[in-house]
Amino acid sequence: MRVALFLTCVNDTLYPDTGRAVVRLLTRLGVDVDFPMAQTCCGQAHYNTGYRHEAEPLARHFAEVFGGYDAVVTPSGSCGAMVREMYPRMGERARAEGRGDALARTLAPVVPTTYELTEFLVDVLGVTDVGATYPHTVTYHPTCHGLRALGLGDRPRRLLQAVRGLELVELPGADECCGFGGTFAVKNADVSAAMGADKVRNAASTGAEVLCAADNSCLMHIGGTMTRLNSGMRPVHLAEILASTEEEPAV
Repeated sequence: MRVALFLTCVNDTLYPDTGRAVVRLLTRLGVDVDFPMAQTCCGQAHYNTGYRHEAEPLARHFAEVFGGYDAVVTPSGSCGAMVREMYPRMGERARAEGRGDALARTLAPVVPTTYELTEFLVDVLGVTDVGATYPHTVTYHPTCHGLRALGLGDRPRRLLQAVRGLELVELPGADECCGFGGTFAVKNADVSAAMGADKVRNAASTGAEVLCAADNSCLMHIGGTMTRLNSGMRPVHLAEILASTEEEPAV
């Protein structure tokens, strides 16, 4: 199986350790991971802000870069949802505008082969115990795209429950948005900040040391709020927990 890592813009720019964690984790599970150097943005930021046509060249480029792989794995529910949910809509829109089926045909091959990390682990590799060790109390925040667009369900929780030494505690209001929402946090800053504060207060009420999620964009927003509220908790991406072992502890 030819597997590629789609790291995403946020991770590449701000959280490269998450990408390294994905590679360590998959390598430990016997997967040979490629990292195509030509990869760029999937177009989500443009598309969600209303620049639908401007996102199309980025989507075409994604399809060109990743089209030859059996599986494309990303540690981001939002970018995974962009490919799986929005790429087909982009093709349909182009067809409705009288521009033919070319865009839909270009994008179609990568839609079913793009997986969020926990989907790939549970559904493709068929594993929940990845051999991780993480002796901390953790609460899990299911991000909106993972929860609603991709329907990740209990996959992340099943993976966390199998981690040695990890105590998983329930997060009150877990299915509520953290308030990030990409440009929503910029355009509606007051509402976004209030939603983030609610999320952090709920997380702090669990007594957990770590808040875990599968999307660093949400963790960036939550982590900033944690700092401002002096919560004492740490935001950690799920991949970094799953990659952690006694020999290679998470940072």
